[in-house]
Amino acid sequence: MVLATGLSTTENSFLLNTLLHLYASCGDISSAQKLFDEIPHSSKDAADWTSLMSSFSRQNRPHDSLLLFAQMLEKGAEIDDVAMVCLFSACAWLRDVGMGSQGHGRVVKMGFERRVKVCNALMDMYGKSGMVEEMRRVFSEMKEKNVVSWTVVLDGVLKWEGVSNGREVFDDMPHCNEVAWTIMIVGYVGNGFSKEGFLLLSQIVFHLGIKLNYITLCSLLSACAQSGDVAMGRWVHVYGLKMMGMEMDIMVETALLDMYAKCGRIDTAIKVFECMPRRNVVSWNALLSGLAMHGRGQLVINMFPRMIKEVMPDDLTFIAVLSACSHSGMIDQGSYYFDSLQSVYGITPKIDHYACMVDLLGRAGRLEEAETLINKMPIPPNEVVLGSLLGSCNSHGKLQLAERLLQKLILMNPRNTEYHILLSNMYALAGKPDKANALRKVLKTKGISKVPGMSSIHVDGQLHQFSAGDKSHPKTREIYIMLEDMILRLQSAGYVPNLSAQVFPGDDAGVELEKEQALFSHSEKLAVCFGLLSTEPGKPLYIFKNIRICRDCHAAIKIVSKIYDREIIVRDRNRFHRFKQGSCSCSDFW
Repeated sequence: MVLATGLSTTENSFLLNTLLHLYASCGDISSAQKLFDEIPHSSKDAADWTSLMSSFSRQNRPHDSLLLFAQMLEKGAEIDDVAMVCLFSACAWLRDVGMGSQGHGRVVKMGFERRVKVCNALMDMYGKSGMVEEMRRVFSEMKEKNVVSWTVVLDGVLKWEGVSNGREVFDDMPHCNEVAWTIMIVGYVGNGFSKEGFLLLSQIVFHLGIKLNYITLCSLLSACAQSGDVAMGRWVHVYGLKMMGMEMDIMVETALLDMYAKCGRIDTAIKVFECMPRRNVVSWNALLSGLAMHGRGQLVINMFPRMIKEVMPDDLTFIAVLSACSHSGMIDQGSYYFDSLQSVYGITPKIDHYACMVDLLGRAGRLEEAETLINKMPIPPNEVVLGSLLGSCNSHGKLQLAERLLQKLILMNPRNTEYHILLSNMYALAGKPDKANALRKVLKTKGISKVPGMSSIHVDGQLHQFSAGDKSHPKTREIYIMLEDMILRLQSAGYVPNLSAQVFPGDDAGVELEKEQALFSHSEKLAVCFGLLSTEPGKPLYIFKNIRICRDCHAAIKIVSKIYDREIIVRDRNRFHRFKQGSCSCSDFW
């Protein structure tokens, strides 16, 4: 209306400035940007620039914030403390330490070191980027600190230095608000320190009488989902019901179903979903993603028509659907939904959708089609796309294609050991131990360490972690006695160790025995043995693995589930494997 009536002149720029701030604060960023461009440069003040920058930040458009900041410098606009806060927020989102460090220099040059909000944003940028020493240095040089300053440091230290150092910061805080308590508790729970988390939680709820809000509950549930701590998750569930009743906040309910799904209790997640009085697209996406992880592809396809009657699917919905098809080997259905993205639902396929399709075709052994799809992509393939195809090469023995892919992946991320290890295993399987050892020597020469496989299991509210050949557990002796008995029973049932991918120098009988012993003491097997020792007969075991479960452990645990009459649920980096009576829910398609 203002533009239509000819009021967009310099004399009336005050009205445009006001409207710009209104649109920006309401999230109508396209209208705000249009008005911003209409305002003459001479009439723009710092508040106009920072209003639009803040709006970009709220809409998760950090690149646009940085571009706008660059324009401010180019036009000679006034840089105030709000502009610096917006800059550091964008750098924190992008983990852009280079630009953030330049901003730090500008803060010193402009004398903003005494501005608490600016220093808090600067520390947050360093903390999120892993520059903990720089974060601590800014903190120590601050003349004035508030509770936000302490909370930012606490968050950074917990993330990069662990719960022990984090607790020291927490105990030193002159005043703790609910955010600080939440960060510390989430730090404990997310890292498997359930008892310590419960102690702090009881303090805040029962001794201090603080009522946990939906943000705190969602944060706790997210930490439970990460660590697999269903006991803490159930406590949060009961607390939420008690405080909110059956009309629980939709965000909390969504976090609940996500937690149950990621902790291996997919049927409970479905019950939570079905009991929700209302659902949005985020709730549906959480359920479909959970079902996909558990290999329930057919149920995802069956539920999708019901979903589109309730809500409009978005790009994340189709990532879940395509992932479900991939994990369940449903090629025709996956191809149908991928082809329908643009034509039926008006969604332009993103890199993640292409990654799902490459994974789907690759798992099914259609690697040429997968490579053709990559070559026809309108956007350059990323590490996820090429890494997925490399994984399929490993499954189907396509060595030459794997060699080509590795060269491209090294250029993208030279420090990712997984690709080297995959190709090294392929060389070993192909009877080329010299090439396998050479690849591993390359990593050693560059000082790059392989990510160690870790398996975790919760028993009686305590997290127990194991690495391959681990002998640090208090019950090591009992675990290895159980392991020896389990291996004997497995071999009696027909188990033969899969030594083909084990890379050791030499090929004599001693080396073969060494390979066997290394396989027998993989972290998954140790966690299973501890679970069998520490839980009642017939009780399901839930094990969480940080990397992909190996073929030998997968074959062994299938037999274990039958011999010991146990359901064993393993969450690896990609999906869930539900072992029962000698078979796995993945149907060996993983």
